[in-house]
Amino acid sequence: MTDTVLDDRVAALHRRYGARAAQRAAEHIGPEVWNEVLALQLAHRSVRTFLPEPVSEEHLRAIVAAASSAASSSNLQLWSVIAVTDRERLARIAPLAGDQAVVRNAPLLLVWVADLARAARLAQQHGKDLVNAGYVESALLGVVDAALAAQNATLAAESLGLGAVYIGALRNHPRELAAELNLPDHSFAVVGQVVGHPDPDAAPEVKPRLGQDVVLHREQYAAENTDDGVAAYEAEIAEFYREQGLAESWVARVLSRFSAPGAFGSREALRDALQERGFRLD
Repeated sequence: MTDTVLDDRVAALHRRYGARAAQRAAEHIGPEVWNEVLALQLAHRSVRTFLPEPVSEEHLRAIVAAASSAASSSNLQLWSVIAVTDRERLARIAPLAGDQAVVRNAPLLLVWVADLARAARLAQQHGKDLVNAGYVESALLGVVDAALAAQNATLAAESLGLGAVYIGALRNHPRELAAELNLPDHSFAVVGQVVGHPDPDAAPEVKPRLGQDVVLHREQYAAENTDDGVAAYEAEIAEFYREQGLAESWVARVLSRFSAPGAFGSREALRDALQERGFRLD
């Protein structure tokens, strides 16, 4: 194992975890297990500025092939993806997703869909009633399948030299988005994903994550063992946020999202929208 590979491993862990947590991780992730896939995964970052160059059909097909290779519960494959490149359609979708420039200017917007409509169509063709589609479990099956497919797609895109960013704001106005994309009943958009060629002049940094002393538990969940790690991460991420010109507290971000009334905005009515689309969430 060369010093270059060793240095790459330590540098990647440092970018992902920050100095303190990276040192601990490096003690357990030795050079003997380091490889190109791990390096690519640890280098993930959200890209929000892209070159105008379109994503080729070959790249799109390869990305979808990777998505199709993700795990699927019982091989039900309860997901679909809609590739959007039409400028006028993107201009209509952008206001439904926080009016983000990255959506309006997207070289390619992938909309990952929890899709039980295919099952509903099969049931109709075979004279069956879709009696189990209304359970929470059914919705979760579709969401998990779509999320796993989307993450495979991200890794594939990055392996091709592309960049990507998820767009959760596509859930802000699910009824209007469903109409724009002609989504059938028993389907809903889980998340968007902009894909394209990253602008080299606006390369984002890797964002530090919680250390493994916070997220990795042994045998049983042990919340009392995570406080020190969370405090250390709060200090670590503050420096990153400061450099990005953002509010410095990660803890404040979590609390503002989950303890401030109205923080979810229009998404607080998401249950009603899903029920209208055939997901009773029983």
